[in-house]
Amino acid sequence: MSLNIMEYLPIIIPLVILQLILMVTALLHLIKNDRLEQNNKIVWALVIIFVNLIGPILYLIFGRKED
Repeated sequence: MSLNIMEYLPIIIPLVILQLILMVTALLHLIKNDRLEQNNKIVWALVIIFVNLIGPILYLIFGRKED
């Protein structure tokens, strides 16, 4: 049972790219969002960074406070 990483690259690379795009988008929106308090921004930044693929999605769905 040898693990050949090259077999999984076509799956891993798009997931990593998607993760980075979501993270950057969510962090940029978080920085520009003036409606959130500073403490909430810190918590959301930690969620976005450390909860991988789900963190940015959670912020973009629930964390944004827009009109």
